[in-house]
Amino acid sequence: MRELPKVQTPYVDRAQQHEAGIMGMHIFLASEIMLFGGIFMAIAVIRQAHSQEVVEYSKELHYYLGAINTMLLLTSSFLVAAAVHMSRHARRKAVLALLVSAAFLGLLFLGLKGFEYWSEFQEGRLPVAGGMEKINSAPGRLFLNLYLVSTSLHAVHLTIGVIALLVVAGRIYTRRSALPQRSVVVETTAAYWHLVDIIWIFLYPLLYLAR
Repeated sequence: MRELPKVQTPYVDRAQQHEAGIMGMHIFLASEIMLFGGIFMAIAVIRQAHSQEVVEYSKELHYYLGAINTMLLLTSSFLVAAAVHMSRHARRKAVLALLVSAAFLGLLFLGLKGFEYWSEFQEGRLPVAGGMEKINSAPGRLFLNLYLVSTSLHAVHLTIGVIALLVVAGRIYTRRSALPQRSVVVETTAAYWHLVDIIWIFLYPLLYLAR
């Protein structure tokens, strides 16, 4: 029979203790939604104001690479969700395997995104010094600037998520975070990872599939 998490002071029961454990993460995630929500709104506005240019430059993006990355993140979210379930049942080895696998998929995403940036730079479509030869309109430059800012900011968040998954896996491996007593650690990390995934689910059609 698995040991239930102990109720710590000042909580009155396990439900209250669990809710307090994830509340801080939910507040943080809300602030992240506000950040990316502004970016989504900016993309939508320029799409409405300069639809022809946005469609033109959107077609130049490597949508197939974005589709592969979308599949990688969706798969990783499934693995992380499974890790949460296993953590509640004290399946330590399964949790470790699932967290490390999800982190590996995250690293694959970052590697593929880096290759995509390099390809766009070589093609003269990345709005950085030396990579703007084929950006010949102000709306096009604005759209691609939003593309670079939003995807690179997402990549930073994904990098943090990968590190968080590996840190949690390390703590479980060394038994500093016992299961199921500290399954809330897996849950909060999973919540962050799912948010990063959801952000990409919005970015992909907004940037790559504007038609």
